[in-house]
Order: sequence, then C-alpha cells, then structure tokens
Amino acid sequence: MTEPAPSPSGRGPSAQAARDRVLAQFRWHDGHADVWRLFSDASTLALIVDGLAEPWLGAGVTRVIGIESRGFLLGGATAVRLGAGFHAIRKPGGLLPAPTVTVRSSADYRGHEHDLRTQATLGPEDVVLLVDDWAERGSQARAARDLVEGCGARFIGASLVVDQLADDRVRQGLVRVTSLVHARELGDPDGGSAGGSGR
Repeated sequence: MTEPAPSPSGRGPSAQAARDRVLAQFRWHDGHADVWRLFSDASTLALIVDGLAEPWLGAGVTRVIGIESRGFLLGGATAVRLGAGFHAIRKPGGLLPAPTVTVRSSADYRGHEHDLRTQATLGPEDVVLLVDDWAERGSQARAARDLVEGCGARFIGASLVVDQLADDRVRQGLVRVTSLVHARELGDPDGGSAGGSGR
C-alpha cells in the first residue's frame, strides 16, 4: 500500500477528515474528556480509524499494539486497516493466557504506576505500531515500547487520536508520533489540565 499525498497541513486526506470530525464532535463532560462518544457514531469511528492508519500505510507494520481498554477498540480496527495483526497489552486483573512479559510503567498524571503485560509472541520479524486514544505523560506508551523491544521486535511509533505530550524526551522515546489533534485544540474545561485518558 502506498501512502496518500499529504495536504498542505502535512496530513493526508483521511487524517484531515478525521481531525475535522473529532474537533466538531468532541465534548467535555464534568471536566472529563468524553472520547467514547466519538466511537458511538459509525461514520466518525470509520474516519478515526482511517486517520490513525493513514500515516503508517507502507511502513511495513506487522503488528499493532493497544493498551486496555480504548487501545483495544482503536488498535484492533487500525490493525485491520493496515493488514496487520493485533497484540493486546493488558493491565492487572485481565486474563492473558500463555507466557507473558511484564513491564511497570512510570507514574501517570494521577501518580499511578501500572504493570502492563503482553503475550511473549512478538519476535524479531515484527514491526510494531502503538495505537491509542490519548497520550499525556506517555508513561504507558513508553512501557509499551519496552515490552515490544523486550520481545525482540521493532517499535516504530505511536498513532494517537489526541496528543498531549509535553516532554520532548518522551516524544523522542516513542520514535515517531502521529496524531489527529493536539489536546490544546480541544479547549480547557475547568481552567486546569486538559487531560483525558491519563496515559
């Protein structure tokens, strides 16, 4: 598959269409980012998945990884779009049979650390993309990269709906980051952080 020509904004047509829809339909609810409402509309969900996949067409992705839970929805759908397999990253308490690899993330914006687990079935032949809805501190995304590389696979980047990464070192640690929108474009619901998923 070849990557579509970008628009003057640097986004391809699918990513631009998804961006426009997210900006039009995104809402805050009681100070929290309501991203689930974006996924409840079939056409919006399809646009988002196409937009997440588009920058990575032709990148040779063999596996998409997604972090529980919204990463399962978006990652699985994007994997289908890219012709790749899907690889789940689970948080504590979730069933995950077969041998696993575990990494503890650094603290998220709430100060919580998470033990993230995945099946030890990735290998040196795999080219791996992380897909998620929101990254703020990037602690879980960085842990996901560590899991991938701990299995001997190659991590090539992250495709996000919303990018709120403020630390350039974290961004560089994720190799390449693409997104549909930046958190600052979604407004500030309460005069504080515009945080969403806390990753």
